[in-house]
Amino acid sequence: MKYLMIIAIFFVSPLIQAQPNFEKGMEKAFKLWQADKADEAENMFERIAKAEPKEWLPNYYIAQINSLKSWTEKDATVLKAQLDKAQLHIDEAMLKSENNAELLVMQAQVFTNWVAFDGMTYGMKYSGKIAELYERALAIDPTNPRAALGKAEWAMGSAKYFGKDTAPYCKEVEASIELFNTFKPESELHPNWGKERAVAVAKDCKA
Repeated sequence: MKYLMIIAIFFVSPLIQAQPNFEKGMEKAFKLWQADKADEAENMFERIAKAEPKEWLPNYYIAQINSLKSWTEKDATVLKAQLDKAQLHIDEAMLKSENNAELLVMQAQVFTNWVAFDGMTYGMKYSGKIAELYERALAIDPTNPRAALGKAEWAMGSAKYFGKDTAPYCKEVEASIELFNTFKPESELHPNWGKERAVAVAKDCKA
């Protein structure tokens, strides 16, 4: 019996140690990011992703950082490098976590980066896929506020482009705020962003 307990401790101890190390690394990366050191945070997430090959969160945040950087990027070569890297890490994360609403939302964000950069080139290619990704994300998790907001914003942008009424989508944005108010992430490390954006969009609707 004592021998079996020793074997159990031998196998369990690395798992107990690994999780705190993962959490500490992630927290350090978040602090760097919050201190406007996005590149350093990205490097930290990359190291964590290599050390924790079963965890999808580091890949997710690498993709998010590169997506965020791309909103204001004007250089096509730099943008392509950033979005290709984001796509690589989304693909890796999806292999680790199937039917993940958060990853579908991030994929939609990256496709939207391409459309925002060059609508003439990428609009036809990605518009349908973006709408489908938000629908799939909400089918998986109807309470996900980022999926609800993304779907509403994408539909609102399309309505504006074609000169249609955006009021119905303003209501959807308001509904997403309610989801943000009740949403509880799986842990402090899981995605929990978007409420400020939802509030800002809702405010513009009323302006």
